[in-house]
Amino acid sequence: MDRKSNSNGNKRNAKVNKNENDNKRYRKSDKNNKIFGVDINIALLGIVSFLTDVSSEAIFSVFSIFFTAVLGGTTALLGIVEGLADFSASSLDYFSGAISDRTGKKKNLTILGYGLSTAAKSLLVFATTVPIAAIFRVVERLGKSIRGPPRDSLISSLSDEKTKGYSFGFHKTLDKAGAILGPLIAYLFFTIYPQTLDMFITFFAFMLIPAILAVLLLFLVKEKKTKTTRRESIFEAYKTLSRNYKNYIMIAALFSISYFSFGFLLLKAYDVGFGLNEVILLYSLFNISFVLVSIPIGKLGDRIGREKIILMSYLIYAVMCIGFIVANSKILIIGLFILYGVFYAIDEGQTKAFITDLEKEKKGTAIGLYNFITGMAYLPASVIAGLLWSMNSAYTFVFAAFISLIAFTAFLIKFIKIR
Repeated sequence: MDRKSNSNGNKRNAKVNKNENDNKRYRKSDKNNKIFGVDINIALLGIVSFLTDVSSEAIFSVFSIFFTAVLGGTTALLGIVEGLADFSASSLDYFSGAISDRTGKKKNLTILGYGLSTAAKSLLVFATTVPIAAIFRVVERLGKSIRGPPRDSLISSLSDEKTKGYSFGFHKTLDKAGAILGPLIAYLFFTIYPQTLDMFITFFAFMLIPAILAVLLLFLVKEKKTKTTRRESIFEAYKTLSRNYKNYIMIAALFSISYFSFGFLLLKAYDVGFGLNEVILLYSLFNISFVLVSIPIGKLGDRIGREKIILMSYLIYAVMCIGFIVANSKILIIGLFILYGVFYAIDEGQTKAFITDLEKEKKGTAIGLYNFITGMAYLPASVIAGLLWSMNSAYTFVFAAFISLIAFTAFLIKFIKIR
């Protein structure tokens, strides 16, 4: 028994020493291998996200029209599909994050996730029925759930502690740059060509190209070896995570109850008087706002502390919701979409950096558990938002503002004095 224990201990020590030696060689070979102030591998991951979002957001910007007007799906069915897609997008986050921590291999899972999303997009080339389109939407988001935590953990492991926020901001900037270009491509394509089934199929085939290129680029990324963790259940993992992380995830789950689909903002814009093409451009404007502020906000978080940035995001969200309650002009709607881009830049980029500040060891597990818990909260949040909207659209925004202010207060009490 003792010999077996010693043997296992020696194996673990040998593995740790091998990882340390590999990392020393990595640091030596890539010491000056940076571009725009970030590790070149983070830049490659950013390009991967850029190409993926060009494809995904171009498709997403026209999917609801394709699903309902072309294939004949009902709006009720579309709502169910979108709800399942939202859940799918976070359903495997904990497990992919935990596996990446346990094996120390984050790149393989990242490739698997991007590959699955790309394979799902290929279904659209044959999407002549509502079920195939629905399967695409859910499976494509499942790929996002698989790749997210290991990719974010990979970014964190490649970042310097002093520039972590900047690294996440840089990645998200490239990510959302693709989200700007994608809808613009869709806008131009369907301005030139008619909205027929054949033209949609042609468009989807064309948008499959950047998704394939993104997967191929991933094979060029060099992975930095990280310390492995033992296998454990979700409950065991939660117990071993830091107290500050647990406090944050509870507040984040509460805030997630205020979530409503981006589609509601587009509906509000439509009600105020924006045409269909103008609504697509508003979506691009939101992404432009995201891109412009992501890196400055990342740098600001590195300088003043990410907890202050997260706190600010809750307040921005509340102000935005209040703005949508009273919005009755196009100018105000445009300003609110820009403000939402600022909030989303923090929510998508700086929350992940903040989580890796709170949990130094099990970064993939922590990010995955965060995505899983907040994703679970999105299900009832979507139902509440839909029910309130059916009574009065203002009620959706009132509820969201109220919940976000409660989360703001809770975060202020728990975290404002950290650091």
